[in-house]
Amino acid sequence: MLKIENLHATVAGKPILNGLTLTIPTGEIHAIMGPNGAGKSTLAYVLGGRPGYEVTEGSVTFDGQDLFALEPHERAAAGMFLGFQYPVEIPGVSYLQFLREALNSQRRSKGEKDLTGGEFIRLSKDKAALLGMDAEMLKRPVNVGFSGGEKKRAEMVQLGIMDPKVAILDETDSGLDIDALKAVGHGINSIMRDPKKSVLLITHYQRLLDYVTPDRVHVLSRGQIVRSGGPELAHELEREGYAEAAA
Repeated sequence: MLKIENLHATVAGKPILNGLTLTIPTGEIHAIMGPNGAGKSTLAYVLGGRPGYEVTEGSVTFDGQDLFALEPHERAAAGMFLGFQYPVEIPGVSYLQFLREALNSQRRSKGEKDLTGGEFIRLSKDKAALLGMDAEMLKRPVNVGFSGGEKKRAEMVQLGIMDPKVAILDETDSGLDIDALKAVGHGINSIMRDPKKSVLLITHYQRLLDYVTPDRVHVLSRGQIVRSGGPELAHELEREGYAEAAA
């Protein structure tokens, strides 16, 4: 599904990724853990196509396509979803309006018909219920006045509605209380635990992995994957820290 080879990237001329290589097969959930400054968010932004992140070497193949040949909106239309550590607010635009336009835009790119208003409302209510979120919240401006947990629940509703092939979730557990963490974990499992989908979870801590069991865990340090293992590696990192793993 996602194959990253010898990826080098800079931000404002500073090297951040230094030969990162990683393959996430279809149907698997992989977690990347590492200390601050290791390059975790940079990896997410490079894959999503955020401006200001320059790829200087290496390649990424997504579902058989050269990822870097695609513009950010084309990556989304091809089935890539990027979840942010800090979801942004969009005053004046309701979440329902935002999500309906995003979904129908992707449907048009595939030659599919737009969902009608009624069809979209039913879909959004179903996805909100899956996350234990009041669908009335989606009538509000995007993330405006939302708590941290509400923002992440809403992002999981967005994930369910967009139904991507691969989800790159950048510190989705950041700032969540235990109830919100459980809801997000349930959402990831319900939406993305599928033999035709893949997930890259980026996190500092093992706690999200109590609810979303990864197939593989990777340690990122100084812009490279320095160690990989099964779910037990996350518990080891929680006990011993990153210094030992990166040694």
